[in-house]
Amino acid sequence: MRIAIGADHAGYELKQVLAHLLGSLGHEVVDLGTTNGTTAVDYPDYAEAVGLSVLEKTAHRGLLICGSGVGASIAVNKLPGIRAGLCHDTYSAHQGVEHDDMNVLVLGARIIGIELARELVRTFLAAEFTRETRHERRLAKIKALEERY
Repeated sequence: MRIAIGADHAGYELKQVLAHLLGSLGHEVVDLGTTNGTTAVDYPDYAEAVGLSVLEKTAHRGLLICGSGVGASIAVNKLPGIRAGLCHDTYSAHQGVEHDDMNVLVLGARIIGIELARELVRTFLAAEFTRETRHERRLAKIKALEERY
């Protein structure tokens, strides 16, 4: 699977760890930056890059990291067609994909540790949208909201 990954300066170190994990699991990593953890950058820029990569199908799914995960989650969810979830537990990481067709996982580097982050990424990537009727119906309503506003 091809995974777009991006982070601001606060998420840079965790991004590097997770990019290595993705590669070791056989995934192709599309690293969209940032390139260091010392120069302050703005998370909306990386949120847009990751979201566009998913929308343009240059990546199957996205992984986005900032300090808390909140700002990056808000930013990437502004792109119609992106369904990003800020997850700090494994249930949400798989349920978000299975029920809501979540296509971007957002993590807070200052909130969770490295081992939990690794577990969340594995869980997110292993999950698949169930395509159950109730979930398809709800997803259609989300798409209708995007079109309406």
